[in-house]
Amino acid sequence: MLKYILKRVLFMIPTLLGITMICFLIIMNAPGGPIEQIIRQLKYSGQSSMESGGTNVGVSQDVIDDLNEQYGFDKPIYMQYLIWVKNIFNLDFGQSFMYKEPVWDVIKSKFPVSFQFGIISFILIYLICIPLGVSKAVADGSFFDVWTSFLLFILYSILPLMMGILLVIFFAGGSFFDWFPVGDLYSDEYEFLGFWGKVRDRIHHFVLPMSCYVVNSFTVLTFLMKNSFMSELSKDYVRTARSKGLDERTIYYKHTLKNALIPIVTGLGSFLGILLAGSLIIEQIFNLDGIGLLGYKAALSRDYNVLMALIFISSLIALVGRLISDILYTFVDPRIDFK
Repeated sequence: MLKYILKRVLFMIPTLLGITMICFLIIMNAPGGPIEQIIRQLKYSGQSSMESGGTNVGVSQDVIDDLNEQYGFDKPIYMQYLIWVKNIFNLDFGQSFMYKEPVWDVIKSKFPVSFQFGIISFILIYLICIPLGVSKAVADGSFFDVWTSFLLFILYSILPLMMGILLVIFFAGGSFFDWFPVGDLYSDEYEFLGFWGKVRDRIHHFVLPMSCYVVNSFTVLTFLMKNSFMSELSKDYVRTARSKGLDERTIYYKHTLKNALIPIVTGLGSFLGILLAGSLIIEQIFNLDGIGLLGYKAALSRDYNVLMALIFISSLIALVGRLISDILYTFVDPRIDFK
């Protein structure tokens, strides 16, 4: 197993290089780069000066050449990429053109929002969907199975954008009830609250955006768990266990559940991506300053260093997640042996 993990880790290096190289070429060849953004600001500043009685000096070619040299855009694109890779090995993501700060500091300032929602939604989804899927499989065709399926499909059909708008309108002082706040992760008096007061305050702020985060994932994972569990119930080893007189609870939770979890484990690693990805729509609606909004602003302002850092980190998390899924396979099903 250790040999397999080492091989996978070594394979991540060319994979990351391939992903970042393709993204780097696309981003650097997109029109309207940082230099164009700066020139536009300089021209706008010159126009404002002229309107207030100043002179419009314009932007000379020398200024443009100096800007290209300052930001390293005067070099061939392959050289720019090699410099970026070298800096990555030194854990240097460069300077943000938009925030005028080191990229890593910018990402760290936005990371807590996306991480908190990501990790809590991750835990909630698995804690709720696995027992719910098992219950639906055991009670397949019953009233409980039918009405929970109907409810899940209704929730799945509602887009996160529409769900967020409806929640704000109905429960955040939009037109009906003013039960929950919108914006930030805690109240202004948070620091003066006791431990349980802080917990209640966090929950109060998390309810609406968290509902949007998890609602779509509930349906997919619940039905995946149900179908996997029902598939295991139809196999010979379950019939053999019943013929030996084992009670249903033992069959379900000692023999069937472990095998039914294998497809769930497959997607476990991919869920790590939500720890960084954030959600632009949810962050916009609920006024949360997270990774999703950062990526959107970086794309609009052509903040290459921030975009490349987010691509690199999210790709690394995705690859590590796949490796974790493979490792978990061996714990769920000892028959699986990666060599």
